[in-house]
Amino acid sequence: MYSKNVAANTLEGLLIPDVYKGVGDIIYFLQQLHPLEQALLAGIFTWGMTALGAASVFLTSGVSRRVLDLMLGFTAGVMIAASYWSLLAPAIEMSEGRDVPAWLPAVMGFLLGGLFLRGIDKILPHLQFGSATEATEGLKTSCRRNTLLVLAVTLHNIPEGLAVGVAFGAAASGYMYSLPAAIALTTGIGIQNFPEGLVVSVPLRREGMSCFKSFNYGQASAIVEPIASVVGVAAVILVRPILPYALAFAAGAMIFVVVEEIIPESQHGGNAPLATIGTMIGFSVMMVLDVAFG
Repeated sequence: MYSKNVAANTLEGLLIPDVYKGVGDIIYFLQQLHPLEQALLAGIFTWGMTALGAASVFLTSGVSRRVLDLMLGFTAGVMIAASYWSLLAPAIEMSEGRDVPAWLPAVMGFLLGGLFLRGIDKILPHLQFGSATEATEGLKTSCRRNTLLVLAVTLHNIPEGLAVGVAFGAAASGYMYSLPAAIALTTGIGIQNFPEGLVVSVPLRREGMSCFKSFNYGQASAIVEPIASVVGVAAVILVRPILPYALAFAAGAMIFVVVEEIIPESQHGGNAPLATIGTMIGFSVMMVLDVAFG
């Protein structure tokens, strides 16, 4: 366990004094909580960032396609970087010295995570992410387009919530994973959740829905994150040997979302170079967060 001063001192030299002291205070505060409480607070934070993005409808009724594609690219970059730096790499490291090859738990968990999201994608009725058409995916339903749009973004938030929960579970295990690393992952996911809230609320506002209703739909899409984060941390705490598999599972689920939905949508509007730049920036931001704090 870190003391308050040690938690702050570990960040000294990486950030300006006021910032690293503030982060040290956050680490110290979280250390006093049970991992379930840590994960719940982290999930609430990531939901809050989505709500903040959804609140953009109170300031503007439209966002250009160029800006939207840049944001989608940024989101993809953060998720790709988080999948490796915060999830897959620790999973492989934790598996070293076991009776199985170090890569096996990571590969199995990664593939299972992708299959899990594929299964939900086939079952849960939703619109293609960012789609302007009425074509739906999943089981046939009579739900309104607005509901299907929210379900689409909710689908993406499940692996993000799981990743946050598993990270705090790993930190609680005290085995090759730290609380600052879990905070870094939470921060990165929170940052990229901002455009996800905007992606839901602004199009609804543009279609004539009131500001309040548009905001409500936008923030509702991330309510699943606190729930998924608690599920993730509980699974790791109850069955500690699954930790490497759980980290890789969350990574596989996130990569599935990025490759199947977010990157194609970011490239669809004719702004591929801009979206690619956004991806590079997002990857860099998450890499810095993980290396600096992890």
